[in-house]
Amino acid sequence: MKINKTIKKGLWALLIVTGLFITIFIFHIITAKPAVYESPNLQVSRIDFKENIDSLQARQICSDLRSIKGLTSDSIIVKRNVVVYFHNNKITNSEKVYNQLMAKRQYDAQRYILPDNLANKEVCPVNQNSMSYKLSQKVNRFFN
Repeated sequence: MKINKTIKKGLWALLIVTGLFITIFIFHIITAKPAVYESPNLQVSRIDFKENIDSLQARQICSDLRSIKGLTSDSIIVKRNVVVYFHNNKITNSEKVYNQLMAKRQYDAQRYILPDNLANKEVCPVNQNSMSYKLSQKVNRFFN
């Protein structure tokens, strides 16, 4: 009989803990706010260099890019022969940034222009026809 009492107490404790977790989860879903993006006009652009960029050139390119108005200075990525940067498309565009960078120094580079077949392609990797996507959208709409 003591085993049955111990099992009952254990099941009650498990039930209470589970109920508590479910309550916390529901409270979190109800009170969570959707993400608010500070920079909805942020755009990513790329410049391709003809040769690999060493660390000294990378620092020089980064400092030249940081001096251009409209770029977010902490979002410059330099890898091998490609520079990716983020800019506010209300202030500047990729062509202006490229021209200003080339005016600072004569880099052997060209601006990356997206091919026409990729320009109209959707960038979201989520299958919007899947059941999990539809379910998550319904839950999101319900709580928001």
